[in-house]
Amino acid sequence: MDNLHHIVVVGGGAGGLELATSLGNKLGRKKRARITLVDAGLTHVWKPLLHEVASGSLDANANEINYRAHARKHHYEFQLGRMCGLDRDARQLVIAAFHDEDGAEVVPERRISYDTLVLAVGSTANDFGTPGAKDHCLFLDSLKQARRFHNLMLNAFLRKNHETLQGTRRALNISIIGAGATGVELAAELRLASRELPVYGMNHLQASDVSITVIEAADRILPALPGRLSAAATRELERQHVKVLTGQPVSEVRADSVVMKDGTELPSEMTIWAAGIKAPAFLAELDGLEVNKGNQLIVAQTLQTTLDANVFAFGDCAACPQPDTDKPVPPRAQAAHQQADALFKTLCNRLDGKDPVPFVYKDHGSLINFSRYTTVGNLMGNLSGRSMYIEGRVARLFYVSLYRMHQVALHGMLRTGVIWLMDKISRAMQPRLKLH
Repeated sequence: MDNLHHIVVVGGGAGGLELATSLGNKLGRKKRARITLVDAGLTHVWKPLLHEVASGSLDANANEINYRAHARKHHYEFQLGRMCGLDRDARQLVIAAFHDEDGAEVVPERRISYDTLVLAVGSTANDFGTPGAKDHCLFLDSLKQARRFHNLMLNAFLRKNHETLQGTRRALNISIIGAGATGVELAAELRLASRELPVYGMNHLQASDVSITVIEAADRILPALPGRLSAAATRELERQHVKVLTGQPVSEVRADSVVMKDGTELPSEMTIWAAGIKAPAFLAELDGLEVNKGNQLIVAQTLQTTLDANVFAFGDCAACPQPDTDKPVPPRAQAAHQQADALFKTLCNRLDGKDPVPFVYKDHGSLINFSRYTTVGNLMGNLSGRSMYIEGRVARLFYVSLYRMHQVALHGMLRTGVIWLMDKISRAMQPRLKLH
């Protein structure tokens, strides 16, 4: 075991967990390499679903994967901890001390040796230094934050229901700063929650009592996606009585309001920041590795960091160049999935003394899901390169298939089929909204 090539993957998000699983099934099972996954949490939930956890449309307990159990089944090791440093000369990464909820140290700071290191630590929200954002905004970077949001949302709805019962009817104002995919989809999920909760006992609360506003600094929502998709999304949000404010940068966030650049102040009891992302700050201090202004590690097309061929990075935390363009690979789930596939081949080649595989991103399109109302999107043609607009049930089918593809990568076809059947049974037996 000690003589085996040791591949350490830091970050158990979509790409990191898929890579560790593939390497474990291929190399770990045959004792060709030792595979270790490091993550600060004990469980994995697909990040594009966090807004559904936050609104209560998805029960995280039924959809999370326990790293320890998954590691045992797929022939890799799991280490609980948060990476905080790197010693490239010694080929060791530093894991911060782990503390319990009371602050007592459970495991001291430790080091893990590696032969090949892969960093897939994802991204965090970027508030661009907006005054008050850190103190007064809610974020959806992690499962913990999504669960906290859900509890706060239920309490806010319960409070408004009680106020109405007492004869005081005032709107609950919710503001979502940033109209990318997360912000738009969250708005639809919150509207669904405002309509579902009265069915489950909050019968003094009406959907019209909940005012939801999406604020975007650009001149249209979903600014990174095609204009037709943006227009369709705007129409759907307005149909669901969600206010859409575009061309409106936020200058300050207060405890109970949002201040726009032109001085307009909007009341907001709950404010969610979904306006941008950046890589974790500790990446800028990793023994001299090259990073950009967003803390992303700069990598070659092979996903190797520019200053160390033994350290790879991919997903949201890496800036990967592409041929014939000056734009790096976009921070999207499909990009991380594709990079995990390419890196799997590269690391297998590495053990055989073969060359790494250059990564080429293929944009398969974008899908925006409006909860149970509708789904819109565009699919890219492999041959023509043109996009095809889709909506409704067909688009919803493609949207759901993205998550199922992730599950197939982690569990295989047979087990994913069983999980799908269990999901169907659970949805038939459980409330349509998580109520606690």
